[in-house]
Amino acid sequence: MNIDDTAANDMNMRPTTVKALGVGVATGAYGLSFGAISIASGLDVWQTQALSLLMFTGASQFALVGVLGAGGGIVAAVATAVLLGARNSLYALSLAPRLRLHGFAKFAGAQLTIDESTAMALSHPDDPQRARHAFWATGLSVFVLWNIGTLAGALGASLIDDPGTLGLDAAIPAGFIALLWPRLNSRSMWALALVSASLAIALVPFLQPGLPVLAAALVAVAADRIVARKSRSSSQGGTS
Repeated sequence: MNIDDTAANDMNMRPTTVKALGVGVATGAYGLSFGAISIASGLDVWQTQALSLLMFTGASQFALVGVLGAGGGIVAAVATAVLLGARNSLYALSLAPRLRLHGFAKFAGAQLTIDESTAMALSHPDDPQRARHAFWATGLSVFVLWNIGTLAGALGASLIDDPGTLGLDAAIPAGFIALLWPRLNSRSMWALALVSASLAIALVPFLQPGLPVLAAALVAVAADRIVARKSRSSSQGGTS
């Protein structure tokens, strides 16, 4: 590839890079709230930052600190976080043929496989090169800005004697709704969200903190698998 081809390729990728940066900025704002909420839930700055660096999946992180903040046990908190993060492994299966990663790149790609990077990569089904660029640009943008936001929020909340006085406990469900809202793009998703939420609310008087959320997550994961299986069966039947 000569210099002219390289310049032309960079120009073609620029809109994707700009969009990826915009996604990172928007997600970083959620990182700011997560950092503050995590401190209010009893974690310190280092624990909070470790979650964003190592776990790096917003819904799971909010779930974990939410369960802990409500008085739930560590087992329920971790189990809920793992269930909500399990979808990333399914994303990896769909992205593997497009990205074709090897060696260290495969480990880095696994860490950056989140909702946003997956959606950006899959938005270019006919252009593998642009799909790979969209994946890396979005994943890195979100990772960097989410962690910067987490650190800023955690440090800010740690300077307050009692972060709970800010009413940050109300921000946990608000954060969940903000993360969930873009995914409610069909009647089936709305139905699943309402059923899961209703189940969690119904179980609150009977179970310890954290377990109603875990039960709702189990229902959501099971329903998602059933719908995916039916979709695959329908597509296979239609092409036979």
